[in-house]
Amino acid sequence: MAVRDVSTRTLTDLISLKGRSAVVTGAAWGLGRATAFRLAEAGASVLIGDIDAEKAAATAAEISEATGARVLSVYSDAGDSGSVVALVDEAVRVFGGIDIWVNNAGLPSSVPVFDLTEEEFDKVVSITLKGTFVGAREAARRMVEAGKGGTIVNVASLAGLLGISRGQAAYVGAKHGVVGLTKQMAIELGAHDIRVIAVAPGVCLTEKTAFLADMPPEQLKAIGIPGIDTSRLGRVGSADDVARVILFCASDLAMFMTGCVLPVDGGIAA
Repeated sequence: MAVRDVSTRTLTDLISLKGRSAVVTGAAWGLGRATAFRLAEAGASVLIGDIDAEKAAATAAEISEATGARVLSVYSDAGDSGSVVALVDEAVRVFGGIDIWVNNAGLPSSVPVFDLTEEEFDKVVSITLKGTFVGAREAARRMVEAGKGGTIVNVASLAGLLGISRGQAAYVGAKHGVVGLTKQMAIELGAHDIRVIAVAPGVCLTEKTAFLADMPPEQLKAIGIPGIDTSRLGRVGSADDVARVILFCASDLAMFMTGCVLPVDGGIAA
């Protein structure tokens, strides 16, 4: 199956997600929330999956009210394969299928190598890498069954492109795995008209990192994460900086893109 040529369509039509259904994992807050908002704003029906069911429900209601889109939520634990499969099944049940799947859920870690236990390493990898694999695999299965193709967007990280600060071995390893997984799944799923793309955010201010905005530059630099004090563009990123790129990837504007990783880091990786 060859991907469609959309060269004759208008920009308005290309960015629209009207009539499509999307799932965003880990979307109760932060990058996931911003992504769910932009997808809904573009016209998609959105299912939010998150381990914080109460916050996810509130987020879904807020986005639905603001955009007029159908936005629902359900409990989902990215570290539990059964829970991920249940999220996929729920999306098919309520929307009739899945057009867009965004793997955003992940688990940070700040344990130095010599203190990093196998249990901690396994937990980070289970949620951040294995959860991404299971979600992408199961979503792709439903897309193939429906015969309409689809798009999978994996949220990697600057940590998926290079080593960062001390204590990030588990997280860097898992995010590098997400990058590799993206490339391989793109190769295998292209024949089914399924595009697989990764975005690699740098430091972004979210509800849980907003405190960084009030820290003096010398303290930020001491943390040791590339770009945390500034970027080549003079500021750290916002959640919406990343969400807009995910919207681009999910839309038909990116129709001829797959297997690639798009840094959204203000130029730090350069």
